[in-house]
Amino acid sequence: MDPLFDFTGKVALVTGGSRGLGYQMVRAFAERGADVIIASRKLENCEAVAEEVRALGRKALAVSAHVGRWAECDRLIEEAYAAFGRVDILVNNAGMSPRSPSHEVSEALFDSVVNLNFKGPFRLASQVAHRMKQAGGGCIINVTSSGSLMPLPETVPYGSSKAALNAMSKSLAWEYAPEVRINTLSPGAFRTDIVEAWPDKGQGPIAIPRGHAANPEEIVTAALFLASPASVNVTGSLVRCDGGQH
Repeated sequence: MDPLFDFTGKVALVTGGSRGLGYQMVRAFAERGADVIIASRKLENCEAVAEEVRALGRKALAVSAHVGRWAECDRLIEEAYAAFGRVDILVNNAGMSPRSPSHEVSEALFDSVVNLNFKGPFRLASQVAHRMKQAGGGCIINVTSSGSLMPLPETVPYGSSKAALNAMSKSLAWEYAPEVRINTLSPGAFRTDIVEAWPDKGQGPIAIPRGHAANPEEIVTAALFLASPASVNVTGSLVRCDGGQH
């Protein structure tokens, strides 16, 4: 195995890890030697992925947690450290992107989006970064969106919360340096289960240089780069994996 992408002995915690891009990252880390904590709201989905990880010869922990709530973030952290004693890689991937005319957004919906996309990731990143710094190192990947970089109608709470995540990453990268590297990964259009809401189910052309949406597994190389020693000089950065979308 290429030593730059050998995660043997490392522990990765991935929120939203039971499906979509999170699932692909869980598999990628496990296939390269990492033990993995898979977190999402539905425990049975996390357990199914944990079984796949164990079949690869790695350890896995499935945790049901709503990471938009700080008490559940704290419980997730405690369970992870109780099981493995450390977290070397944190991927804040869980998120939601409901579409609604801005004048129809309720306070409850606004709070749900901001809590899951920004409030929870802040809690997890700050608490885990503190522990990582005390332990001598680690890295955090905050998964944002191309929607944080360009104006999109009817998704204002989503884009704004992801833009806040971008700013958070830069600030935390300074605060917990040099032991902890913190970066933002910005996907564009991917053919995850979200495409079921698209008229063409994600199969048609889109107006980006690549010309079409990406397959979920195509997030893996960007995530591995940010989590590995290959990116030792990369922190406080936003890495776009969006087919050239702008």
